[in-house]
Amino acid sequence: MDASPSADASAKADPLSVSVCVLASGSRGNAIYVSDGCTAILIDAGLSGIEIQRRMSAKGLDPASLDAILVSHEHADHIQGVGVLSRRFGLPVHISDETRKASKKMLGKLAAIRPFRCGRSFSIGDLVVHPFSTSHDAVDSAGFTIRCNGSKVGIATDLGIATSVVKTHLQACDILILESNHDDRMLIDGPYPWPLKQRIRGRSGHLSNEDAATLLSTLQHDRLAHVILAHLSEENNTPDIARKTIETVLQGSSTKLHVACQMNGCRLLTLEL
Repeated sequence: MDASPSADASAKADPLSVSVCVLASGSRGNAIYVSDGCTAILIDAGLSGIEIQRRMSAKGLDPASLDAILVSHEHADHIQGVGVLSRRFGLPVHISDETRKASKKMLGKLAAIRPFRCGRSFSIGDLVVHPFSTSHDAVDSAGFTIRCNGSKVGIATDLGIATSVVKTHLQACDILILESNHDDRMLIDGPYPWPLKQRIRGRSGHLSNEDAATLLSTLQHDRLAHVILAHLSEENNTPDIARKTIETVLQGSSTKLHVACQMNGCRLLTLEL
């Protein structure tokens, strides 16, 4: 398998490949693009519809080529643009019943609703999606694995803690998008009120750099081509600190490490099979 990042891409990936692009990641908005060359989806749309279209276009991706939106949970930084994009492009929205009920007012009318349940796989075109439960403070928070063209993409942000379910489902990924939200010392010494610090550090909050490194150490394997660190706090973390913490786990491996930021996400990555 030739793992090569590409900044130049057509609307969808070439056949027999999988492409992933984090368009935005953080508390001010999240969106991830995944395509296998035939089917293209967004996982979450937590920016305005116009901004997501702008970011896709800037990376050579055509918003009109999308086939669906997949929603992880109801927090505004994950669903702000879902309704707009669904209506504008006629996109079905794959969302759990509990999440849809909790976000109904913000989502508005959707072009189509495709309910899913954590623990049950389903298909979107050629993509096989498996949603799994996470411990974030939402009504039915989900992470995802996506299988296509013999590859596996894992998406796990807003984790709270790395449960045994999370560890099981993220095994054997070729591309892994992993939460690395905060540096624990920066958070403790920072300006946030103590209750908020406790929430972030708690079982239903966000994964620290150190916890992300510990989780990654259980997931590292020879075929893991790319790890993208995501949902970094702009107040309690820096890309350099997150990268240095995680690099210790990847020493001696061929895995490429990337850091997705709030403003620019990260570049398009394509695995050619």
